Amino acid sequence: MKKVILDVDTGVDDALAIIYGLESEVLEFLGITTVNGNVPLEMVNRNTLKVLQMMGRKDIKVYSGAPNPLVREREHEYSVHGTDGIGNALDNLALEDEVQDQFAADFIIESAKKHKNELTLIMVGPLTNLALALKKEPMLSEWLDEVIVMGGLVSQAGKGNKLPNSEFNIYADAEAAKIVFHSGAEVTLVSLDVTHQTFLTIDHIEKLKGTKYYEFVKNATGVFRKFSMQRYNIDGCALHDPLTVGYVINRDFLETRKYYVDVETVSPLGYGQTICDFRNLWGKEPNVNICLNVDGEGFVEHFVDTVSK
Repeated sequence: MKKVILDVDTGVDDALAIIYGLESEVLEFLGITTVNGNVPLEMVNRNTLKVLQMMGRKDIKVYSGAPNPLVREREHEYSVHGTDGIGNALDNLALEDEVQDQFAADFIIESAKKHKNELTLIMVGPLTNLALALKKEPMLSEWLDEVIVMGGLVSQAGKGNKLPNSEFNIYADAEAAKIVFHSGAEVTLVSLDVTHQTFLTIDHIEKLKGTKYYEFVKNATGVFRKFSMQRYNIDGCALHDPLTVGYVINRDFLETRKYYVDVETVSPLGYGQTICDFRNLWGKEPNVNICLNVDGEGFVEHFVDTVSK
């Protein structure tokens, strides 16, 4: 099985990604690392531990990471994920576990060094932890097999979810994303261009009725689905983070190609924009695999089947 570390800012779709990845039974989770993002770090930690407890997977250890972006002030997305980050779906669950003492960036470095060229990082939140790890250990990019990132917008100009051309994860710490993209690691960017083609609708959720996760998925996605109804007229939840995990499970879900990509960190109009040089106007070496097409229907079907187990 492929060795992975999942880096989250749990959030609704992060929670779904955790469930999907673990229930797939084809990934070896070395641990889960947390980062400030959708909600503050203390909420992220609590949500992650609660999801694992609900699943009966307290064997998966959680490593707390960066509480703030590298440079900018932190921002959160309560309007999408609810006041606690997971739609208050686990309010009645008394937390029984704690995060590990080791800092997330150090855990990433230690794991990559131990499993050279075997470890895949699945990053579904801001990239602060990985940027810190790369700064501390310059060899890290050579030790990793690959880095799969949920973030960015490359071809659908004006269809961002934070600024017209910016996606939240990259916007939340664009300086960190710039470090990661230029680190020399093998990076794949699973962007809004493809994740917005993977909506888990209320009809999909009803297919989970009678299964272990039905109540959680329905309740946790409530705020997210209301947001999607107002914004896109869809009673559903875009599976941004699960698709990123899904690509590690099955490469056939996405078509990718490598281009030169950089991140805007100066302009207030475009902070966090991921700029892809499709026509090689800059003449620079490609550094990021971007997603050109997605089998959205096939992926959502696989997600529902996997979670139904």
